[in-house]
Amino acid sequence: MVAVTLIPRAGDHTVVFYHDNELASVVGGYLLGAINDSGVAIIVATPEHRIWVNAWLMQAGVNLATVATSGSYIILDARQTMDGFVVGDWPDPASFWNALSPVLAAAGRRRRPVRVFGEMVALLWGAGLPDAAIELEALWNEMARRHPFSLLCGYPFASVLGEEHSDALA
Repeated sequence: MVAVTLIPRAGDHTVVFYHDNELASVVGGYLLGAINDSGVAIIVATPEHRIWVNAWLMQAGVNLATVATSGSYIILDARQTMDGFVVGDWPDPASFWNALSPVLAAAGRRRRPVRVFGEMVALLWGAGLPDAAIELEALWNEMARRHPFSLLCGYPFASVLGEEHSDALA
């Protein structure tokens, strides 16, 4: 697994290749840093992974209802969010911007750290659309030029194994 930056800065874009048993602690620890620093943690994940990360955060002492109500923890469904900007198996830049820029703009108003975990790229990759996943990674980088946030993108380790993925990973 790739090590996660312990103290991410706005503009950082880290990719983690994970085994399922590692995901909650890696993502939970990453998001907890923003919550503990009076920032905003945003999770864009599948229902199963949101459950795992939420359980980890609660074990770490986070009151999910309080942080969600205060705007310190924003929960988005990866599939629903992605369905709002993927057209014909390809991310549409304008739709991506319209879907996520308002969320990041609101989060950034606090002038505190904003950390995003997203796995929409993993959904595209897993659907056999690695070029679309890479395009989405690039769109996130463009979004970071406008909004101050750090990003952690996650891919299941097993999904990137094999020589057939070497060109896309490079």
